[in-house]
Amino acid sequence: MSKKRYLFYISQNYSYAILRPLQKIILARGDEVRWFLMGDQVADKFLKSTEQRLLTIEETIRWQPHAVFVPGNVVPSFIPGVKVAVFHGFDSGKVDSLGRSDHFNIRDCFDLYCTQGPESTKPFQRLAEKHGTFKVVETGWPTLDPLFKPDDSVITKRDDRPVILFCSTFSPRFSCAEVVYDKVKQLSQDSQWRWLVQFHPKMNRDIVEKYKKLDNDNLSFVETDDVLPLLKEADVMLCDTSSVLIMFLLQGKPVVTFNNKTNWPHLLNVNDVKGLEIAIEQALGRPPELLDEIQRYCTRIHPNRDGCSSERVLAATDDLIDNGLVGLKRKPLNIFRNLKMRKILGYWKL
Repeated sequence: MSKKRYLFYISQNYSYAILRPLQKIILARGDEVRWFLMGDQVADKFLKSTEQRLLTIEETIRWQPHAVFVPGNVVPSFIPGVKVAVFHGFDSGKVDSLGRSDHFNIRDCFDLYCTQGPESTKPFQRLAEKHGTFKVVETGWPTLDPLFKPDDSVITKRDDRPVILFCSTFSPRFSCAEVVYDKVKQLSQDSQWRWLVQFHPKMNRDIVEKYKKLDNDNLSFVETDDVLPLLKEADVMLCDTSSVLIMFLLQGKPVVTFNNKTNWPHLLNVNDVKGLEIAIEQALGRPPELLDEIQRYCTRIHPNRDGCSSERVLAATDDLIDNGLVGLKRKPLNIFRNLKMRKILGYWKL
């Protein structure tokens, strides 16, 4: 039996960690993986020596992938293979100025959406019925497979102090990084807790540099393409609206949010920096009613916590490869978006 060829089409550094659990399963069964890095916001320095990259779009098309996995919003239609959306995060409740959630925006690029849990599956199923151009399978998120397999990476804490992980989104509308800076600085000078700080890769560089200067025995600024070890190490997260908070919650650990507009009962939200310390202390106490709310939420958002989401994604993808796009309508031509991608990639062949 000939090997199947799977392309990983990425444009952000965090995509490496999203797709590597999937790569592990693909290679273990003897099939092939290639990476295509699109744009200047993804760095090849994060590629491992054992990982193979396709350098040009021409080379990628000649390789003739059976499927293309995308932890992003768009992928060119002129790359061969079924197009599979595996998402770059969860729907954290952020909406644009018109009240629309970008998480459920259909851009006519994908044949299959591999959803994370009922909370995302149901809206995508309604959209699939409306558009008729793609399938939806609830698989769980491959990114989280190592999170549910503790033997894969054992975190050794530096000391016995509670660890607070501070993460923030990059959008000025939603980010709390600037607002809470002085409070985090103050709290990090107190040795009762140890702080880890990790921001979205698109975070304003001036803010990044401010936090880097806080580095001391109690606070470490971490730049990484894989946030999972930080999630495992921390006891409580401080965040705003970044979807990474959902990944943290799935461990059954509390999250303190600042100025989060969702009013969700599974979060400890504060709107005044004066309340941050008290909220963190409350979270560290792990109140049973809060943990119950977290568990109820996690069941809706990502019920599969067996560490086998990668296998389910591959099964759904292979079904599409083997049986074709039976029952699906042809996608709209999407002329403007495809012309834009051709221009970005410098590819004009038919």
